[in-house]
Amino acid sequence: MNIRKQLTWTPPAGANRFSALDSFVRAAEDEDWTEAEIQFVIDEVVEARDDAAGLAVLVSFTQPWR
Repeated sequence: MNIRKQLTWTPPAGANRFSALDSFVRAAEDEDWTEAEIQFVIDEVVEARDDAAGLAVLVSFTQPWR
């Protein structure tokens, strides 16, 4: 799936990928992402090799604060 959306979200400091994912999902729901888009991100984070890679996935879908 090619998701072009960028979520306005700040990753929680010191969080592992799963607690950050929980926060990400709530923010994505608030911004009306589809279930398929959210599930795609969840799958990518869960399949990541470690917390750093999982967090990098989340950040890749995050719009930088301006």
